[in-house]
Amino acid sequence: MGLQSWWDEHGVPRLIKVACGSPQIMKLRSQIVPRARGDVFEIGCGGGINQEFYNAAAITRYCGIDPGGKLLEYAKAAADKKGWAADIRDGIGEDIPFENENFDTVVCTYTMCSVADQTQVVREMRRILKPGGQLLFLEHGRAPDADVAKWQDRIEPIWKPLAGGCHLTRPITSAVREGGFEVEQLGERYAPKTPRPVGWMEWGVGVKTE
Repeated sequence: MGLQSWWDEHGVPRLIKVACGSPQIMKLRSQIVPRARGDVFEIGCGGGINQEFYNAAAITRYCGIDPGGKLLEYAKAAADKKGWAADIRDGIGEDIPFENENFDTVVCTYTMCSVADQTQVVREMRRILKPGGQLLFLEHGRAPDADVAKWQDRIEPIWKPLAGGCHLTRPITSAVREGGFEVEQLGERYAPKTPRPVGWMEWGVGVKTE
């Protein structure tokens, strides 16, 4: 096993669990995840970090995918701890293994940065939502300030292999809107005590339009 393969298998899952579970990130999760209702699908559910914030009384079904490995194990362990039935599968966002118009809510947190094809993933999330269904998103990506964006362009080639393929330069809200959602942006800011090139975040609700 090469060094990169070892890091991807052992280092990245632990890095994600720590970095994406920091107090400031968890506070934002606590504001967006409890909005989930009905039949819920979570893309990038690995780590199980969001599960503590779901209101089980408002959810009739919970499903999720992640591309296997340790993060998927963490997600299944979190479901066991929560004590609810969960359909958690190995899968990728470009080819979500569920039928059309199957869910009332899709939850996507800190996932669009690392998928292979962001446009296709947004298309897939829209496909599995029922008409009028909601996409709850909380992501980091392209900063609005030109000087910060310039540093994101410089850092990204080094950052990606260290952070599991995470991109720093992808648009967030505009990508959701262009994917066929009517977007209510709930917030945007740089993460406090975080270098700006890796800290720009946006979150909101996208409603599937006809």
